[in-house]
Amino acid sequence: MKITLKIWRQKNRSTPGEFKTYVMDNVSPDMSFLEMLDVLNEELMSRGEEPVAFDHDCREGICGMCSLMINGIAHGPKNAITTCQLHMRSFNDGDTITVEPWRAAAFPILKDLVVDRSAFDRIIQAGGYISVSTGSAPDANTIPVPKTAADRAMDAAACIGCGACVAACPNGSAMLFTAAKVTHLALLPQGQPERYQRVVNMVAQADFEGFGNCTNIGECAAVCPKEISLDTIAQLNRDLVGAALRGIEPNTPIAPATAR
Repeated sequence: MKITLKIWRQKNRSTPGEFKTYVMDNVSPDMSFLEMLDVLNEELMSRGEEPVAFDHDCREGICGMCSLMINGIAHGPKNAITTCQLHMRSFNDGDTITVEPWRAAAFPILKDLVVDRSAFDRIIQAGGYISVSTGSAPDANTIPVPKTAADRAMDAAACIGCGACVAACPNGSAMLFTAAKVTHLALLPQGQPERYQRVVNMVAQADFEGFGNCTNIGECAAVCPKEISLDTIAQLNRDLVGAALRGIEPNTPIAPATAR
């Protein structure tokens, strides 16, 4: 296959970037998208050029690192997969493919296709955990959980924190990510002691990071590789109402390490 790539190149967050065009003549349809980028980088380095920086890790659709906007769609044209699970047979010979990093104010570009998603880490740090002792795993598993609640909690826990929801949202909202992390704990007995403080802290942190508000457009769920449902956002909003009725206020947001 012959493929033309238009790839965003940017030296660092303070340097203006631009699209660079690369033509690849021998792309196998069986290559994954990231393998194709590996081959491109080998060609660039053989010519003494700077390789394209992009995030990757497990390449099994688990870690959420391989976050690319491909032809304007987060993770590319296939549903319910990550970029590393996308193969070149999804494209046609002679296609032009535009590859960009996530575009969101809260995800500043570090280099080329790599963005800083540490804002997600701080949202988790603000409340996405259980601090009380719940015993060892066998002890925790003795607590009865209704099947419907367990299923919904497991569905929400499937979120891998890739950030596709933010990249696809016209508002740059992190609501689906935050809601998934809130919901998978809110539905379980172990998550009840800190339930309402958790939700106000995590939402306040998301606001502090500069993510936009949710206006129920639904683009987040449409591109989520793990098919996290918009129902999780409804659950988050219900918990926010519960927190407001209890008069719970958020703790001080966590500042980025560089700002401390």
